[in-house]
Amino acid sequence: MSQTPSRADFDQVMVPNYAPADYIPVRGEGSRLWDQEGREYVDLAGGIAVSALGHAHPKLVAALTEQAGKLWHLSNTLTNEPALRLARKLVDATFAERVFFCNSGAEANEAAFKLARKWAIDTGGADKYEIISATNSFHGRSFFTVTVGGQPKYSDGFGPRPGGITHIAYNDIEALRAAISDKTAAVVIEPVQGEGGVLPASREYLEAARALCDQHKALLVFDEVQTGVGRCGTFFAYETFGVVPDILTSAKSLGGGFPIGAMLTTAAIAKHFGVGTHGSTYGGNPLACAVAEAVVDTVNTPETLAGIRAKHDRLVTRLESIGRETGAFALVRGLGLLVGAVLAEPYKGRAKDFMVAAAKEGVMVLQAGPDVVRFAPSLVIPDADLDEGLARFERAVRAVAGR
Repeated sequence: MSQTPSRADFDQVMVPNYAPADYIPVRGEGSRLWDQEGREYVDLAGGIAVSALGHAHPKLVAALTEQAGKLWHLSNTLTNEPALRLARKLVDATFAERVFFCNSGAEANEAAFKLARKWAIDTGGADKYEIISATNSFHGRSFFTVTVGGQPKYSDGFGPRPGGITHIAYNDIEALRAAISDKTAAVVIEPVQGEGGVLPASREYLEAARALCDQHKALLVFDEVQTGVGRCGTFFAYETFGVVPDILTSAKSLGGGFPIGAMLTTAAIAKHFGVGTHGSTYGGNPLACAVAEAVVDTVNTPETLAGIRAKHDRLVTRLESIGRETGAFALVRGLGLLVGAVLAEPYKGRAKDFMVAAAKEGVMVLQAGPDVVRFAPSLVIPDADLDEGLARFERAVRAVAGR
């Protein structure tokens, strides 16, 4: 009989690029998790904005179970019904006319950046390849995407970076105006910076980016890996701002916990990815697409989206109250159920302390950099679970703040 794995095993058998918590969850239901010791947690982290419908949602379990009994995998020399159904629903729900499936947000962004450069070089010549991104942005961990991301701590130490990438201040229209040129292939923006501190873009900034891209014949790419599929209270966040990109990337919530990514674009841009120019062995596999279709069907309804916006108000109101009573937060910001509590000056750099204290109280939260505590719960979390999680979080805050 094999021995039950423990947290100590991680240090013996896993590459040390993570530092996981000292407990191991083994079961989840809705917005609750249980660890090996039977201890219960309210999940306000959502697997970093992934578990859009919580844990073991009946519709996702049913979709996966049904498809598992039919067909798991085909090579990309064939297509499959779940991929075609999902692509049709994404096209019908968005600006897009074409979809490319892959396995993660990094892969979706890798495809987006490659396509943007291919389109730009095809239409504007060999010198039109520059990409403009934002400081503190995050676009994935492949070498190309981590270089486009504006956080050197993730790209330092791996040798020469891919060239032609410029980083400018987020939400700074004049900085963008100064950086963009006819050599620009694409401007890449997160409508809400997630890893960068749960910082929403302004409508004016995104409108200016759209206009400047049109002026310089560059593509506007929205990284909606974290903000999409209902997370911000609309199906995709670009709808909230009324600014339509040329390429959009999605992952995280799209699969509700099952690995899948997608790049969405127009037919005119998509045609620059001819046969053989890009691919993904597992991309569009029937299991992932069946689950993602169930996610889309559940999230993209007026009732669910309205519920997300209502839960946003409930979450923010309670966090603001905790901040006032403890002095721990300078402000609370975000959209939908992607919310950040920005630490007040005396607590700067201590986001992890709040996260660890929260786990001790039986609630899971995240950090977004050292100065922001991040919340990304299930989009359908019951109000009772949200309230209970916040009550536990308040106890954690008081423990850290000494109040």
